[in-house]
Amino acid sequence: MCGIAGVAAFELNEATVFEQVGLLRHRGPDSAGLHIGSGAILGQSRLAIIDVLGGDPPITDESGAVGVAFNGEIYNFRALQRELRSRGHDLKTDCDTEVIAHLAEDHQPEDLCRRLDGMFAFALWDERERRLLLGRDRLGKKPLYYWQAANGDLVFGSEIKAVLADPRVPRRVSTDAVDAYLAFGYAPSPHTFFEGICSVPPGHVLVARGTRVEVREYWSPPVRTKAEVTASPLDLTTGAAEVRRALRAAVDKRLVADVPLGAFLSGGVDSSAIVALMAELSPRPVKTFTIGFEDDRGFDERPYARQVSALFGTEHVEFVVNPDKAELVERLVWHHDQPFGDSSALPTYLLSELARRHVTVALCGDGGDEVFGGYERFSAALAVNALDRVPASVLAAAASAAGRLPDGILRGRGPSLRRFLKRVDVGLPGALLAWVGHVDPEWQEKLRPGRSRWGERDYERIWAESAGAAPLDRVLLLNLRTYLLDDLLPKIDRMSMAHGLEVRSPLLDDAVVDLAFRLPPSLKLRGVARKRVLKAAVRDLLPPEILNRRKRGFGVPLDEWFRGDLRSYTEGMLTTSATQVSQLVDPHAVRALWREHQAGAADHRHAIWSLLTLEVFLRKEAA
Repeated sequence: MCGIAGVAAFELNEATVFEQVGLLRHRGPDSAGLHIGSGAILGQSRLAIIDVLGGDPPITDESGAVGVAFNGEIYNFRALQRELRSRGHDLKTDCDTEVIAHLAEDHQPEDLCRRLDGMFAFALWDERERRLLLGRDRLGKKPLYYWQAANGDLVFGSEIKAVLADPRVPRRVSTDAVDAYLAFGYAPSPHTFFEGICSVPPGHVLVARGTRVEVREYWSPPVRTKAEVTASPLDLTTGAAEVRRALRAAVDKRLVADVPLGAFLSGGVDSSAIVALMAELSPRPVKTFTIGFEDDRGFDERPYARQVSALFGTEHVEFVVNPDKAELVERLVWHHDQPFGDSSALPTYLLSELARRHVTVALCGDGGDEVFGGYERFSAALAVNALDRVPASVLAAAASAAGRLPDGILRGRGPSLRRFLKRVDVGLPGALLAWVGHVDPEWQEKLRPGRSRWGERDYERIWAESAGAAPLDRVLLLNLRTYLLDDLLPKIDRMSMAHGLEVRSPLLDDAVVDLAFRLPPSLKLRGVARKRVLKAAVRDLLPPEILNRRKRGFGVPLDEWFRGDLRSYTEGMLTTSATQVSQLVDPHAVRALWREHQAGAADHRHAIWSLLTLEVFLRKEAA
């Protein structure tokens, strides 16, 4: 894993690109280098995983005409090496980066990307064609941002901070992004919190030649029509066998590394299944890592992780932490470069920091819920879809009843369920957005009266584009192109790469994702039975108490922290005259929301976290 940055321009400045790369050293602390072409400079800070001694940048083809800066892992690089050598290519290293340079000699940009099995973001300068390619993997596991000037100059980087390091790039906060942030908890792709800075979409390659820039799609999720799904011959037994084979292969290819390797283990189905297969495939005991908090309230998963560790004989390490929470908030915002509403970034950061003391690569269970239908909101969405338009009186009664139930009975889903029920009358996807959003729609309007809905319109557009597909596949696709892309994947990338730790996700393997979309929806979710086919695929590996565990988010007790350790810090950040956020949201609404939470009249933990990280971001920008 690495950080990449650079520029394609009429006038090149090596010092600027060195500065860009320097800002990414946390992503690649082992070495750094530049490839300098006649119209572009590519920079890379390297985290050495494969060919530790021979794979330092810059990397080129045999002629030196094609240079590559690369972030990620190409899992089929051995097969590509053999193919390239059989066609007469002279490869100088044993690292995966070099295959990209040689493939560019023979393939057009889209075909080049299709040949790569892995997680990646790359920049490639082809001197023969005088063009720059910026390619990103199918799901967007690895980040890649860019900015283009009016004269065609193009600046890019793995993180926004590297793009902003170029003095040509203006530093203007997008107010539209604030409206979207209140709805989603992030600025939805391809937008960012900075005007003019965009992300390369997943499954796309950007082609820049002179002043012309094209963003071309090379892959899209293989969503099928209802008729195609109905005609599928797969039953649960056959589907589970296929999933097991695909997942085993996905884990196997991710065990290739020339450095120490381990796994995150929560004791849930997904991470436990990954560890089980690692133990089967690895000749040595698997190293596993779990985190807990000293002031935990029901978030401690260590007993389940211990059970799985004992079952598979792993070398298990537990971390119990009591971090400086205020200082940590500041660090998280620096690494994200933008406000980020998902507070589970905090334990992810700490787990990555502590795991990095033992390993350089870790496998994780991310993606099982996204690919196989594991979230409760998916069941709720399908229920709404089946009922179509529910009478307003019934919805009002349901919302009122949910409002009177304590969170303990609702198993921690109270705020999300209440928001969902309030919006069911608008149908899907509006109700689904209310569930996943961090700020109640009513409070969004109070905080930003007359706000723009452009982010929500993009959400609705993605939903509309899948019309005709099976309802569950529509929900999964929407989640794949929103929550997975802009929340889950950036969280694991930024928080792990903050410490130079590479995290690999077998459940998001290209072949696993393709298979999951081929499976009939009923094999993934039926009623309240979620991830049916995945659980069936690993039923012989895991005990019932792990297979049947209720899903828990990787969270922290924010409501308690905002009434305890973080209270004075958050009050000072959000409710005083020095606040920056009052320039963008109604300060009276912020104080009212804070008072309600402190009084216990409502649970606004996620909204407060979202506003707090927005305030930290704005103060950094104003400094």
